[in-house]
Amino acid sequence: MYARTGYADTSLPRTPHPRIVERVMRSLARAITGLELPAVEKISEEQAEDPFQILIATLLSARTQDATTHAASTRLFRVARTPRSMARLPVRELERLIYPVSFYRNKARHVKACCETLVSRFGGRVPSTMEELVMLPGVGRKTANLVLILGFRSRDNICVDTHVHRISNRLGWVATRTPDETEEALYRAADRRWWPYLNLYLVTWGQNVCRPVYPRCGDCVIRRECPRIGVHRRNST
Repeated sequence: MYARTGYADTSLPRTPHPRIVERVMRSLARAITGLELPAVEKISEEQAEDPFQILIATLLSARTQDATTHAASTRLFRVARTPRSMARLPVRELERLIYPVSFYRNKARHVKACCETLVSRFGGRVPSTMEELVMLPGVGRKTANLVLILGFRSRDNICVDTHVHRISNRLGWVATRTPDETEEALYRAADRRWWPYLNLYLVTWGQNVCRPVYPRCGDCVIRRECPRIGVHRRNST
């Protein structure tokens, strides 16, 4: 089933056969039609793939439900739509606009510092490289990858959040402990053409079916391809 023989040996990287990845991705592409899209994907569509608004929405989305992220982002963008206008807002005003996202006080400070850096260092434009993006306050690899994929249409990046990390391990495509390790492993495990879509497909599926607790394995279109690694209790419906 896997190109390497160490399927049961977690010390070895797992490399699924390319046909398995293709079957899973094609099945998910059909299955997510009509499901609620992740908040940042919605904002990307609504704002014509504006890298700045994608960046800010992604900063707000960490450990926050999608509906809350979308509402907070919408409120914020009604008041300020550019790095310069957002940098001028007091932290207290930013806190008011983005509440009740998780850690809203810390995120308000990061948003302001990020916008100030965009203005002072990058001329008010969102940079288009990983090296420059991670220089921004509050921006890590996950956020940078999503901005590159959605804001700059990169086909060379994979964005790994908690859903992508969890499902990739459940599928046995990777055997990793952190999202950064998962990102590195997925570049080897998945064909390049799927890289920009892994986040959209797996996050949407993770929010609706392949949940962290009691995943709905009985309703899963990829159950025949999934060894359910680490799944001990699942919803039968």
